[in-house]
Amino acid sequence: MENILIIDDEKDICLLLEKFLSKKGYKTHSEESGEEGISWLKKNTVDLVICDFKLPDYTGIDILQKIKILSPKTQVIIITGYSDVKIAVEALKKGAFEYVTKPLFPDEILATVKNALENAPEEVETVSKGEQKPKKRDKVKHIAGPSKQSQTVQKHIDLIAPTDMSVIILGETGTGKEYVARSIHNKSKRAGNNFVAVDCGAIPKDLAGSELFGHIKGAFTGAINEKKGCFEQAEGGTLFLDEIGNLTYENQVQLLRVLQERVVKPVGGNKEIPVNVRVIVATNESLKDSIEEGEFREDIYHRLNEFKIELSPLRERPDDIEEFARFFIQTSNSQLDKRIEGFSPQALRVLKSYVWHGNLRELKNVIKRAVLLCPGKNIDIDQLPMELSQTQTNRSNSVVDISFNNGIPSSLKAVVEQAEKSAIIEVLKKTNNNKAETARLLNVDRKTLYNKLNAYKIDT
Repeated sequence: MENILIIDDEKDICLLLEKFLSKKGYKTHSEESGEEGISWLKKNTVDLVICDFKLPDYTGIDILQKIKILSPKTQVIIITGYSDVKIAVEALKKGAFEYVTKPLFPDEILATVKNALENAPEEVETVSKGEQKPKKRDKVKHIAGPSKQSQTVQKHIDLIAPTDMSVIILGETGTGKEYVARSIHNKSKRAGNNFVAVDCGAIPKDLAGSELFGHIKGAFTGAINEKKGCFEQAEGGTLFLDEIGNLTYENQVQLLRVLQERVVKPVGGNKEIPVNVRVIVATNESLKDSIEEGEFREDIYHRLNEFKIELSPLRERPDDIEEFARFFIQTSNSQLDKRIEGFSPQALRVLKSYVWHGNLRELKNVIKRAVLLCPGKNIDIDQLPMELSQTQTNRSNSVVDISFNNGIPSSLKAVVEQAEKSAIIEVLKKTNNNKAETARLLNVDRKTLYNKLNAYKIDT
């Protein structure tokens, strides 16, 4: 029976979740403050924590970081509102498994809880005396959208997979970096061996060495048993290091040695252990900037950068939105035991016009909730979050047509917007619709440029 800790300052929510999850066979306990929740966690084994983002004493990020230090294997689900999507994305970067938006729906909570527990961080199980191997996860399906960017990524996956080259995957949080890494592994000669994924941003810094390279018994306080690190667990297979830029300088030095000599030395030990592992890393930040700032070693970067795959944000490939949305309907149907077939034309327009700050992760959550709420065969605009339709309305009203009265423009705003629109179109022509170069020449970030393109209905 899995143990679930609920932390929420609303007593009714605690009671609701405790009663509902207890009936589903889980052992539950609730606390109404972050301090009380952490105190209870120190004395008890917890498989999953469901925590409200806004607590009287801590934020969800604070609680999340404390949990990952005390119990790295404990899964965390953050409860939040749609207005907190950007913060929720930050929580995912820090190691939260998922976020659930209010109001809470029992079926959605149950599906998320089951998914979190089924995908708990890999543990090592003893299979015979002196021999250990990590539990394998089910293969995760990777789909390629119809956009030019997605098709290019798929070609790169097919090209690099059969080799043993190291790969750096670049992309914002939620763009599917782990999906790509798993796809490379599944198409490689190592597919029959282990794929081990490690989120370097979620591992407490003082435990990163032990997680990656293992430790011997008595190496530090709390090391009551010998532990195999992720490199040994991935022997013969693939090790995926997500958010590689979060490793400390000391751990970067150890990592470089493993990459160069293909041996690991457990924390506290003197024995070197040979390893045969393919390394794939990912980051949502610029490693070159980190190198210039002295936060990441240049020699490691060049060791890892044998091949690079760049994942564009979802807002830069709107042609992919419908493909992924329909895929998420299928997965949500399976999880929620529903039979939703598609979208109404209005709902599809809203999905395509929204700027997905949380990328595929946010789209997946929106579709999952819509599937849960949908009473018919097709998702309509009423089942989508209000924020999505409001965004479309704001954009459609954001550009004012210029009309003149006796040679005088109707508003200064209209003149400014018309000038902006003309400038963007002119620069796009000069750069052959290269949006990154257009943003650079106009001295704006790409996010701002894409918002302008949508607002002014500039077809590129």
